[in-house]
Formats: sequence, C-alpha cells, structure tokens
Amino acid sequence: MCIRDSSGTVPMAGGGKLTWRVDWPARWAVLGVTVEPFGKDHASKGGSYDTGKRIVREIYGHEPPYPIVYEWIMLGKQGAMSSSTGVVVSISDMLEVVPPEVLRYLIIRTKPEKHIKFDPGQPLLTMVDEYERLREKFRENDPSLGDFEKKIYELSRATGICHPEIPFKQMVTIYQVARGDFGQVLKIVKRSGFSIEDEKCIRELVDNVSKWLELYAPPFARFSVKERVPVQVATLSELQKAFLGAFADLIEARDKISGEEYHMLVYSAKDEGSELNRLIAEKLNEPAPQVDPKDLFKAIYTSILGQSSGPKAGWFLSSFEENFLVTRFREASIYIPEKRM
Repeated sequence: MCIRDSSGTVPMAGGGKLTWRVDWPARWAVLGVTVEPFGKDHASKGGSYDTGKRIVREIYGHEPPYPIVYEWIMLGKQGAMSSSTGVVVSISDMLEVVPPEVLRYLIIRTKPEKHIKFDPGQPLLTMVDEYERLREKFRENDPSLGDFEKKIYELSRATGICHPEIPFKQMVTIYQVARGDFGQVLKIVKRSGFSIEDEKCIRELVDNVSKWLELYAPPFARFSVKERVPVQVATLSELQKAFLGAFADLIEARDKISGEEYHMLVYSAKDEGSELNRLIAEKLNEPAPQVDPKDLFKAIYTSILGQSSGPKAGWFLSSFEENFLVTRFREASIYIPEKRM
C-alpha cells in the first residue's frame, strides 16, 4: 500500500531495477526522448504508453514523446518478434552487424499499418544496398529522387557516427579476400579506389561485416580463397581453361583494371572480334569460339575458390593484386590433377 507524503527506507544490496511501466517513461525523461516508435501491443488502451504518459508528466516532469505505433516486426521465417516466445534479436545485437542509420531506415520506410519484415540473413544485404543507393541519390541531388524518399533518408540519417563510402556488400567480399586481416583490408580498399584516411570508420564497417558473416550470413555468402589451384579446376572444359589463359594475358598487358572493367571484359568474350575472344581462339587454335559468359564466371570462381559461384565478379577480381590473378589463371589453364599412386 502506498500512503501519500509518507517516507521510509528500503534496503538495497548494490542496485535496483525499475519495473517496465516505470522504467520506460524514466528513460524518456533521462534521455530527452521526443519521438518513440513502439509496437501496437504497447499502444492499447491502458497499455504501457498510456500509463507512461501520466508517469513521465507527473513523476518525472517531462512531456511524453510523440508516439509512432507500428505493426509486429516479423523476424525472417520465425514469425513475429516476441521476448515471451524467444523470437527476438536485440537492438544491441543488430548494431554489431549494421550501422544505426540502416535500422532507422528499416522502421521509417515501412508504413505504420504494415508488418515490418526483418531478416538478418541475405535480405539484410538487400536492405543495406537499398539504403546505400538512396544515400547516393541524395548526395548527388538525383532529380529522380522524390520528396517522400528524401524525407525517408533525412529521418534515417544519424549524426555523430561513421558514414563509410565503401558499400557493405563490397566489404563482405574484401574482408573474406583479406582473410580478416585489417592491414590487407586497407590495401584492398585503397586498390579498389576508396580513401583509407578514416581508418576508424573502415574498422567499424569491418567489425559489422565480420559479425554478420559469423552469425547471420547464409552459406553461399561465405567463401575462402584457396592457397593453391583447387582440384575442382580439373572439371573445367578446354574452352574455360583457354579463357583463363587468355584472361591472364589480358590482365598482364594492362596497367590497372577497375571492378567494372573486369566485369565488362568477361562479357566481351562473347563478341567475335573482341580482344578476349581472339585470344581464346588462339589458345584453342580454332576460329572465333561461341562463348557463354556464365561458363567464364564459373571458371573464375572455380580457379580461385574451388566452387562454381561467388560474389559479384567485378568487386571480387578488383580485390586481388594483378600478379595473383595472372599466376592463378595461368596455373589453372594448364592444370593437370596429380595421379594417385
């Protein structure tokens, strides 16, 4: 029983914790919260927000924040997030994986009456890509950017945090090519045309990517660069091996090739009369060959990773030193498996 204007002593053994309905409005007051998004379960009559409004005014002397009520957050295929069912990913856990502005974007881009779909696996990369494209449009003052998109971006932005220029998905590739070595990451970042002046921001992005790969990345997003020519190269056709030899010659003859140029070079092999098509024909000692770029990309991934697929080829190839690519592709083009005794 609570008696008004009474006083007393409560024994404390080193700490204490407010109950949820008192803790929430206390945080509004202490942190100076002006806007608070929350799930619809807290918005019901007599719910946490209803009681919190009175408590924050009458006890803490602070105005309640403007409410933004949203639907359930659906966690991948597990269903609605709920601490009572154990289907939950905490904000602190997600901030180890993505920058704060991406989580703000997740909430702000969704209409309040719609479920918020969140999957920390592959769909997370898609969402980060979407946000990064929006950010790039905003920075370039792209005329195709509508008022609604501008407002979403403005509300998603966070101050006092790093804003790395390196795309998240590209760092996923760079980090794995570098085998997690930060010094190698910096070398690849620089070689890829990005600034390395702000190492703190790059480090934060690397930490995000490392945690995502460890906890949430699907198997196909992970890869390991083989130290030697993988035995799987033995499955490549003569045309694929000829391509690798020709590609090595072309890389060696050029000073520097960007990720986009690598991508376009591979596709150029299908065009009769292109330099790469001609070099392949010479390797095969036959007229202009019919080439399917899909087979060529498969040859690239097989010779480096020992698997038939991998990350976006342009970013992937530009992450390596040219000498490595020339040596690896040449070795793969003449590879003969060792015979077992």
